[in-house]
Amino acid sequence: MGRRGWIWFAAPAATLFLAFWLLPMAGLALAGAESRNGQSAYWTVLTGTQYWISLFNTVALSLAATLATLLVALPVGRFLARHRHFVGRRLLISLLMFPLAFPGVVVGFLIILLAGRQGIIGALTKWLTGDTVVFAYGMAGLFLGYLYFSLPRCVGVLTAAAEQIDQSLLEAARTLGASPWRRFMDIELPALTPALIGAGAMSFATSMGAFGTAFTLATQIDVLPITIYNEFTNYANIPVAAALSIVLGLATWAVLYLAHSLAGARAGAAA
Repeated sequence: MGRRGWIWFAAPAATLFLAFWLLPMAGLALAGAESRNGQSAYWTVLTGTQYWISLFNTVALSLAATLATLLVALPVGRFLARHRHFVGRRLLISLLMFPLAFPGVVVGFLIILLAGRQGIIGALTKWLTGDTVVFAYGMAGLFLGYLYFSLPRCVGVLTAAAEQIDQSLLEAARTLGASPWRRFMDIELPALTPALIGAGAMSFATSMGAFGTAFTLATQIDVLPITIYNEFTNYANIPVAAALSIVLGLATWAVLYLAHSLAGARAGAAA
């Protein structure tokens, strides 16, 4: 590609990057630096206990949902990759991917129908024990909502990655007497590690920024997207909302960077 070709390619990309990412992020950062009541919004956020609690809840919930998603998606992806021709495979995949059609609000509504005050679990537990069990509006409800929302994406990524594993390596290991567990640990898991990292990063980032599900369910717990919404909409506190948005982005980036660094170190040690 000649110099003119690079210019024709780079100019639209640079324009999109400037208009849709750099300038809005710069405006957000500057808005968070504005003073209110004599102090910077960033200082307000850093010294506000309620904001730290909201951040901790968000990170802990997102990490838990990501770990659970990977633990469920990995065996499902391996099964779908190994059994490509069984009857009903297409139907099963379509059912697994069906939640992709739902926005976060609908996912939250489904969790309420399952574990809300008038939900199926509440009605069943009241019939069995006389007490209604409700957990849709706290940490457990959000956890299920994030799991439901992230699982189809992770299953798709891990299924595609598992299909690319060289089956001759697994056959050779089986011939040499390696157990299924050794074959998984020595061959499959290293091959699937990049996909696991990518799927985990996608799940974590999605959970950190999820608003629709949290807006529907988070009535008994503070998470950062709802805190930002309240500061911006209910209190018209735009500087604090902007500062919290920057904190949310930085926290997400920090966890993802740490995960990639640890995975890279592990891959280097194994090499």
